[in-house]
Amino acid sequence: MLETSARLLRLLSLLQSRRDWAGAALAERLQVSERTVRRDVDRLRDLGYPVHASRGTDGGYRLGAGAAMPPLLLDDEEAVAVAVGLRTAAGGTVAGIEESSVRALTKLEQVLPARLRHRVNALQTYTEPVPADQPGPVVDPAVLIVLAGACRDSERLRFDYRAHDGSSAVRVVEPYRLVSWGRRWYLLAWDVDRQDWRTFRVDRIHPRTPTGPRFPPRDPPEGGAAAYVARGVSAAAWRYRSRVLVHAPATVVAERINPAVGVVEAVDDRTCVLNTGADSVQTLAVYLGLLGVDFDVTEPPELVDYLRTLSERYGRATPGR
Repeated sequence: MLETSARLLRLLSLLQSRRDWAGAALAERLQVSERTVRRDVDRLRDLGYPVHASRGTDGGYRLGAGAAMPPLLLDDEEAVAVAVGLRTAAGGTVAGIEESSVRALTKLEQVLPARLRHRVNALQTYTEPVPADQPGPVVDPAVLIVLAGACRDSERLRFDYRAHDGSSAVRVVEPYRLVSWGRRWYLLAWDVDRQDWRTFRVDRIHPRTPTGPRFPPRDPPEGGAAAYVARGVSAAAWRYRSRVLVHAPATVVAERINPAVGVVEAVDDRTCVLNTGADSVQTLAVYLGLLGVDFDVTEPPELVDYLRTLSERYGRATPGR
């Protein structure tokens, strides 16, 4: 059995790991009685930690927000993960938090054991990121925090959502997960009005606070959040969308297409359909050019016109033609 001081630290770590804990579950994890848990909770309160308790069959404990940030208890892998994440954030992957990420990283590395500091430094020294070929959309970290909290607590969200054409509409959703894809962030949520799963770009979300009532969590869509977003992004989240008939087997095309670019559907043994999209017709043309096989395009008209322009340009660039 853990000594009292070590047990208090373990209890604090458990309370920080999730929102609500039943007393019996804490007692089982700490291998003590529920009475001991109650005494240890009182000790944490005496030390200034705001631990809230609720009674009844659903009763339990929750670590509340205090006047100051309590110390976080991290195991080795969590400490390395946080340090790597802070260094990534300091590089500007999320707008507006570069300076605060550097400050937090400085504090963390000051107390990291030498063995962990060596691992983090080695990763930084021998890793060189390739700059993005185009700037990503600006994501407000405050919005990410609101969305992540609503996902964690299963609370309904109301927000203004800006569409491709600049129009805005109020959406009411049951948030499930945040998905990061390159420099873009997406929210996967159950749309209450449409009664279906929907994917929303975070940079187009303006949350309305406070959040709504709690809801019972739903079973995730087939394949999980990341797979659903991968299927939906190419089909619905872009300004331009195209359904392309490709003269090659679906298995061949699927090997050449990243899931973020498009979804491949087999037609027969020799042809398939590529459902793809992008924010510009120029990007769409690049995707199609990388296929290395023949294809037919009928929509959107902007893409058809651009491919004709490219054909003429390439023809003029060919010597002797």
